[in-house]
Amino acid sequence: MIKVNKEDALNYHMQGQPGKIEVVPTKMLSTQHDLALAYSPGVAEPCKEIAADKENVYKYTAKGNLVGVISNGTAVLGLGNIGPDASKPVMEGKGVLFKKFAGIDVFDIEIDCTDPEEFIRIVKSLEPTFGGINLEDIKAPESFKIENALKEQMNIPLMHDDQHGTAIISSAALLNALELAGKRIEEIQIVINGAGAAAIACTKLYVALGAKLDNIVMFDKDGIIRPERNDLDIYRAQFVTLRKINTLAEAMKGADVFIGLSAGNVLAPELVKLMARDPIIFALANPDPEIPYAVAMETREDLIMATGRSDHPNQVNNVLGFPYIFRGALDVRATEINEAMKLAAVHALADLAKEPVPEMVHKAYGDNTISFGRTYLIPKPLDPRLITTVSPAVAKAAIESGVAKNPITNWEAYETELQERIGIDQKLMTRITNQAKKNPKTVVFAEADHYKILKAAQIVKEQRIANPILLGNKARIAAIIEETNLDLHDCVIIDPYEEEQKREEFAQLLYTKRQRKGLTLFDSRRQMRDRNYFGAMMLETGEADALISGLTRDYSKTILPSLQIIGVEEGINKVAGMYIILSKKEPYFFADTTVNVNPTADELVDIIGLTARAVRFFDTEPRMAVLSYSNFGSVQGDIPNKGAEAVRKAKQRYPDLMIDGEMQANTAMNRHLLKEHYPFSELAEKGANTLIFPTLTSGNIAYKLLQEIGGAEAIGPVLMGMRKPVHILQLGSSIREIVNMVSIAVVDAQNYNNKHI
Repeated sequence: MIKVNKEDALNYHMQGQPGKIEVVPTKMLSTQHDLALAYSPGVAEPCKEIAADKENVYKYTAKGNLVGVISNGTAVLGLGNIGPDASKPVMEGKGVLFKKFAGIDVFDIEIDCTDPEEFIRIVKSLEPTFGGINLEDIKAPESFKIENALKEQMNIPLMHDDQHGTAIISSAALLNALELAGKRIEEIQIVINGAGAAAIACTKLYVALGAKLDNIVMFDKDGIIRPERNDLDIYRAQFVTLRKINTLAEAMKGADVFIGLSAGNVLAPELVKLMARDPIIFALANPDPEIPYAVAMETREDLIMATGRSDHPNQVNNVLGFPYIFRGALDVRATEINEAMKLAAVHALADLAKEPVPEMVHKAYGDNTISFGRTYLIPKPLDPRLITTVSPAVAKAAIESGVAKNPITNWEAYETELQERIGIDQKLMTRITNQAKKNPKTVVFAEADHYKILKAAQIVKEQRIANPILLGNKARIAAIIEETNLDLHDCVIIDPYEEEQKREEFAQLLYTKRQRKGLTLFDSRRQMRDRNYFGAMMLETGEADALISGLTRDYSKTILPSLQIIGVEEGINKVAGMYIILSKKEPYFFADTTVNVNPTADELVDIIGLTARAVRFFDTEPRMAVLSYSNFGSVQGDIPNKGAEAVRKAKQRYPDLMIDGEMQANTAMNRHLLKEHYPFSELAEKGANTLIFPTLTSGNIAYKLLQEIGGAEAIGPVLMGMRKPVHILQLGSSIREIVNMVSIAVVDAQNYNNKHI
């Protein structure tokens, strides 16, 4: 029988010290002792601690980072009352966004219940499980009653996001739109078209910001909200108008703001013309706005407009709010999400839009002109500053309004912890993919007779990442497309065996390049039947912008044709390969992992230069460590000596580069270890994010072990130093990995004359 002491058991279940928010690592469960700590008998210790003081549940469990996304499916956006089962994909998707943008864990719960009282009872009974509750897609007016009752009865942050998320984001956009229009919120005339949960919440928040009730006119499906109507509930009755207005046209005369939270195509251009100067229209119905964006902008040159769509400027997207609002509320253990916290989120979003936009946001959206103005009222969803702007604002408001049970005192440390919760890595490929979509390039796939390649080609075609050219036997490719129901019928398919004239043209070019390197014309003609040679020549002659290959062949055999035909970039002695390893903290970059077997010290310096440029290509400043089995000369040998010499020469060649070594891998990655034992190192403050391996063997083994044992996602290999964009897949790559490599290849091609990898 294994005995465990109290201290070990409590430490095992500890989620974070009181007063400090931490990223909770996965607990080990590999031995009988671990099992005894996780469950019986060790689990009894935290149970007793929590029984003695319920607040200890936040100390010994994951409750403090767990949100319940709860719905009955009675008002699913764009779909209506489809029931709890059909609503589950929406709730699961909401959970993904919580995790991606704020590092919050989610259980989605779909309740088969339309009776408000019973729904309230069920959700209230779940309070011991969750740190917060996000109500979702519950129809009005029941949603008001449910939320109000649960806020009174529960002691954890709770919000119906359909109401308050839209209200918060649209309020931030409204404040900035009014500033640009030179108008005061206290003076404007507002028309609200719609009287559901979101419309009521939006209007109430506008009033909290200073809008006058007498200046607001609200419409529902039955017309204007007037006191003589006998069908009004208490929620709509708050917004009756006493003005002599009966129609939407009358309300629009001289109106400053139109807020649409109703149905598509209900606002005619003629009504827009009736509005005051510099009118503001938020047409938030989805998928079709109350008035099409293009029509509205053609109607009034002075119009400021927002929609709920991502393909138009100023998307009012709730993802700008709920992840960060709950993050701030959870981190101070707020007992509710109150008006002060909502208003803090509004002002934080509005102010952030006025700050200079980071380069990574420009690149993510393929637009270097993004700046505060009529087409940029609120931040973009991929802005990494959202979590460090909105969450602290919400947390501070919770503390100042007296609803925080765990106040934060070190705000600088809190900002660092927020960044570590999600890491830049989760956004890296999103930025690259969005950049690729802005200017798709032609990518030739050399192994198009494989399902994975064809599926990846369909994805990049549908998502407008790239324009695929498929190389291979046409009949075989057509058969795979037919068997797997892929939509690639309008893609260019080229069979090199059928292209006699093109093969001869390419063979002559290859012969010219290689005739003094042992290649005969006969050999050139034979090699042009190989799709890797044919594809490389398409890239060389400008018939394609990038080349993808390597799924089914060894790396060395795949890269050889490109080296012979395209060659290395001018001034580069050798190409090298790099993998991007995605972690929760940040991306790490490994080189060389695919090309150079046992580089010399001078060759390592070349690899260092190539890798530094490639890391910067991914908008990351390299912090480089040259690895060995030694720490700064602690052990002598060929590899430590080679690493130390490479570092010395690299510092001379690249004086602005942060690089150190030679050192062991754990030393390079652990800044605490560096600070304690090697405080002289340049890497002591932050640790390394770019690792230079002494041999191909060590680099190759490292990334593959991380993939298979560590569960890390590896993107690559990124081929560095080629004269044109060639990228060789890892043997057996997944469809996701192929799509990622195509995105990288397209962006590489976009930057060919500027910032080539």
